[in-house]
Formats: sequence, structure tokens, C-alpha cells
Amino acid sequence: QVQLVESGGGLVQTGGSLRLSCAASGSIVSINYMGWFRQAPGKQRELVATITSSGSTNYADSVKGRFTISRDNAKNTVYLQMNSLKPEDTAVYYCNAVILDSSGIRMNYWGQGTQVTVSS
Repeated sequence: QVQLVESGGGLVQTGGSLRLSCAASGSIVSINYMGWFRQAPGKQRELVATITSSGSTNYADSVKGRFTISRDNAKNTVYLQMNSLKPEDTAVYYCNAVILDSSGIRMNYWGQGTQVTVSS
């Protein structure tokens, strides 16, 4: 069974920084894509950033230049470094990954979410 476990959320002031981590564990053969999404109260879940196994990245326009996604393939872990945080970045952040497991099944997995709150 595959799991995604996030950590690193919290409360920070405007202009501050946080680093989120998401570790995948279980019977993993390969991870094609990993990414971060977020959902603010009353809003739909939106893509923040993605990274492929080869390191190609994609960012939402709202976070370009402030957030950096990276991954450690040896540790099956993806990171999101968030700098210059704004109150509008306040949301629950979810890790997402497409994983091939040892039974040969490729599935889309979600983490449990971690709260990020940016105070003004």
C-alpha cells in the first residue's frame, strides 16, 4: 500500500518562508510525477507546482518566482520551498503523485493535507 505523508505547514507572517515536504512510502516501483495543490476555504483545489521524474517543473502564475518545487528521487520525496508568502497563500496544501506500485498498478495518490496560514 502506498502512502503520501506531508509535513512542514504552519503559521507564518507575510513575507516569511515555509518548506513543505511529502514522502511517499510503500511498495513503490516508480513515481512519474509529483506535485502540490492547495485549497482555500470556499474555493476549489488548485495546482501550485509539479515536477516530473526528470526534473521538469511547472508553476501556477500566482507563485512563480516565490515558490520552488524539488524532489529527491532516492527518498521518494517532494519539497515545496515557499518564500515571500502572502495572506492569499493561506490554504490546505496537498501533495499529489502518480505512482506505479509493485502489483503493476499506476494510480494517483493524495496526501492528507497540511495547513499553511499566512498572517497579515
